[in-house]
Amino acid sequence: MSPDIALLHAINGLAGQFPAFDTLMIALTQFGVPLMVLAVVPLWWARSQRDRARHLAASAGLAFLGGLALNQLIVQRPRPYTEGLSHLLIAPSADPSFPSDHATAVTAIAATFLLQRRLRAGGTFALVALLVMISRVYVGTHYPSDILGGMATGCLAALVIRGFYTREGWLNRRLVRLL
Repeated sequence: MSPDIALLHAINGLAGQFPAFDTLMIALTQFGVPLMVLAVVPLWWARSQRDRARHLAASAGLAFLGGLALNQLIVQRPRPYTEGLSHLLIAPSADPSFPSDHATAVTAIAATFLLQRRLRAGGTFALVALLVMISRVYVGTHYPSDILGGMATGCLAALVIRGFYTREGWLNRRLVRLL
């Protein structure tokens, strides 16, 4: 048995045994990404260091979207429950398993904050991201390697945005003037 499948069984094997923990993991998998996005959005209306806050919010949004776009170009595979390898706790998904869009999204946000040296917020986002990613394996919808693939695309997107989307650039100057 591959390490990927062994780890899937170790994590997903707990599913269905502890109803309260199942509820927590389902909530993390369903609401983790939207809650992280909602935590970034208020930066747009920050009163102190407005340009910096808007640049950070826009950077996180661009990394989020860029990572998800990158995922569409990657070779994809079936989900573990379609192969009979996991116990599914949520509704099945129609899209492929690799890489995990959830892992990409939460990693892109956390990595953006960490790259911008917003360590407290970035650390909090990284912790929530880790919980969301574990929940995806726990509920049976992803292999652990799907999560690693999503982390890679999320980090890559955050790095690309960090390199090309600067506070002094023309795109940022136009975006921070909106609203």
